[in-house]
Amino acid sequence: MEYRILLYYFYTDISDPEGLSKEHLRICKDMDLKGRILIANEGVNGTVSGTVENTEKYRQYMEKHPLFKGIVFKEDESEHHAFKKMHVRPRPELVNLSLEDDVNPHEITGEYLEPADFYEQMQREDTVVLDVRNTYEYDVGHFRGAIRPEVETFRDTPEWVRNNRELFEGKKVLTYCTGGIRCEKFSGWLKREGFDDVGQLHGGIATYGKDPVAKGQLWDGQMYVFDERLTVPVNQVEHVIVGKDHYDNEPCERYINCSNPECNAQILASEENEAYHLGGCSMECAEHPKNRYSVEHGLSKEFVEARLSELRHSDFRNTEMIGNYKG
Repeated sequence: MEYRILLYYFYTDISDPEGLSKEHLRICKDMDLKGRILIANEGVNGTVSGTVENTEKYRQYMEKHPLFKGIVFKEDESEHHAFKKMHVRPRPELVNLSLEDDVNPHEITGEYLEPADFYEQMQREDTVVLDVRNTYEYDVGHFRGAIRPEVETFRDTPEWVRNNRELFEGKKVLTYCTGGIRCEKFSGWLKREGFDDVGQLHGGIATYGKDPVAKGQLWDGQMYVFDERLTVPVNQVEHVIVGKDHYDNEPCERYINCSNPECNAQILASEENEAYHLGGCSMECAEHPKNRYSVEHGLSKEFVEARLSELRHSDFRNTEMIGNYKG
């Protein structure tokens, strides 16, 4: 493979996130990298793609930087860039829990469990596994039996746990997320809330799927990633599809964005269902004047009006697929 994707985070004290962001953007562009990097007072979090040669230069630059000594990278091979542009942005914080007294992972955090240990611990009866990602990430893939908090955003998770303490009392609580950054804070928050036996998957799902012992076992579905790939496989032993098509509830692992740019919700959908519903997650979005699906696929005005009329006179979801989807 000619290209490589690097995923990383590092909690460290940064006095001038805005200044460092400008400097870092210049360096990344000079190396012809593309990706998304956040820099805050509490550290850095990023994913970048580039040629194998350039990502290696970037890795060496970061490892030698006085602010990032000890940083660890996860990597994937690729045939091309995983991003269209390069963004480096300053942020108030890397992980938003909306707490009055934020958690400092350097002061308190859960026990690090390597993938093989996490795999073993998951199977014990005295253990509960908590997914601390967003619901759309969970829906396309998760550890078997993991708890899915009913929340809209990550910052709502602490309140949800407080309202459901009975699920965790007297148990060893294992947390996991994509690369580990959210678990660093959330496992610390759990300990501060009085849950004494708390562990976190060291390196996140991205590391677990490549571990030669765990081999991604007990993971069902795919892992959601924040680049153009959208999902990647994890389980090296068996693949179980857990995602459900937004329209007909059939097994599906293909994510799309709603074709209404003012909505842009992420939904799972087959190509056929996306085409039939003009890419809209709802009737309102399908008939929205800015619907981009019809423009991107060169659909005639007459075809679009006929399809919208058909959708209005049927159950928008669970409709029977008919006709020429491309118009």
